[in-house]
Amino acid sequence: MEAGVIKFILLDRVGHAYIDRTVTKDEMERALATISDRSFMNTIGKRYGVLAVCSALLIALDQWAKSMAYNTLRVNGPLVLIKGVFELLYSENRGAAFGILQGKQWFFFLVAAAVVIAVLVFVAKLPSGNRYLPLYISMVLLLSGAVGNLIDRAVRGFVVDFFYFSLIDFPIFNVADCYVVCAAGLLILLIGFFYKEDELSFLSSKKGE
Repeated sequence: MEAGVIKFILLDRVGHAYIDRTVTKDEMERALATISDRSFMNTIGKRYGVLAVCSALLIALDQWAKSMAYNTLRVNGPLVLIKGVFELLYSENRGAAFGILQGKQWFFFLVAAAVVIAVLVFVAKLPSGNRYLPLYISMVLLLSGAVGNLIDRAVRGFVVDFFYFSLIDFPIFNVADCYVVCAAGLLILLIGFFYKEDELSFLSSKKGE
């Protein structure tokens, strides 16, 4: 069989071939392109729609967890899951992630607004195709984390934290903080090791391809 050619033979239940077809490399590339073209990544409207739905689900999970912490841990005290290592401990954070910059609420509203705008612009500039889906996922996580904590600040005036690693006395954090950290880590891995330099050229262009 010559290079660049794939042969498909499909058999029925008794072993008789009912499809015997040779597919060239060009035909395969066109088929893959067609599949890619059907991806939601290829229209800005669909990108924003999926972004909104996925973020809403993640934010709902974050808010549910915080509500549980507010209604139970605040009243009944901490819940030790692994003695001396990890527990659920209610805390009211009026600063940033992990308790830094206490009492600067106006600053965090500005930061959250900037993050939302940056994510929307970034998603619009992403090139089409599923190759950039990991970057899209990182934006979903980043947006969910920023909005999740912003809701707390707007409604309660503080952010509810409850994850506490007592073994290392790590600052108390929440689900939204996890989203932000995962997004940051994923971005570092993708930009540093996964994508080639030319694949990130859209970041410096005025208009996404």
